[in-house]
Amino acid sequence: METNIFIFIIAGFIAQMIDGALGMAYGVSCNTFLLSLGVPPAIASASVHSAEVFTTAISGLSHFSLGNVDRKLFLMLVIPGVLGGILGAYVLTLDKGGSIIKPFVSAYLLVMGCLILWRAARKVYEHKQPRFLIPLGAIGGFFDAIGGGGWGPIVTTTVIAQGHNPKLSIGSVNATEFFVTFAEAATFIVIMPALISQHWQIIVGLLIGGVIGAPLAAYACKKLPTRLLMALVGILIIILSIRTIYLSLA
Repeated sequence: METNIFIFIIAGFIAQMIDGALGMAYGVSCNTFLLSLGVPPAIASASVHSAEVFTTAISGLSHFSLGNVDRKLFLMLVIPGVLGGILGAYVLTLDKGGSIIKPFVSAYLLVMGCLILWRAARKVYEHKQPRFLIPLGAIGGFFDAIGGGGWGPIVTTTVIAQGHNPKLSIGSVNATEFFVTFAEAATFIVIMPALISQHWQIIVGLLIGGVIGAPLAAYACKKLPTRLLMALVGILIIILSIRTIYLSLA
């Protein structure tokens, strides 16, 4: 890879600022950038998740220290997320990139994004405990590995759409993401052991940028008003979903 490492640092910083503040899009943003440079899908996802092991650790600790984590939600998501991530990483290394099912996942996320915007527009906002967390965690982990990102868009979006506190949703999902990402990265490295030596510029660049951005993004999540945070999450997921559907059908 001839691209300057500083380009990857900038990409990692921007992606982490979005992810840490809104609970999603680090993997999606970085993976989209790498694919645009011609990096194969399995290598792109493996590189992103190797860097994310460190960025999600910093992000998770930052959210814990700022009180953004619902411990019950965290515990319900972490184990199914890890198992789903391992399965997804294994499937991706078999060159099954999930291109057929991606439009359907994006259509689901589009509906969730619209629901979040509707909730943000309501004058009275009632917080509720989310349901179906075990299958949600497993599905989120699987598609996170398959698509080089998706844990936040699927899990954060669904939890907030069910009425959970947005700040706690974002903080909790970010905290669990470390364990999911670690499991995925370990799976990729075991199956593709030459990953680190051949693509270290990508991994190190994304890692440095993400680590710099993680605590700043967690602080932004803490300070942003709830309804604004919900609106930003809804708009972001709608844009990403429409883009994925368009690219899949084009």
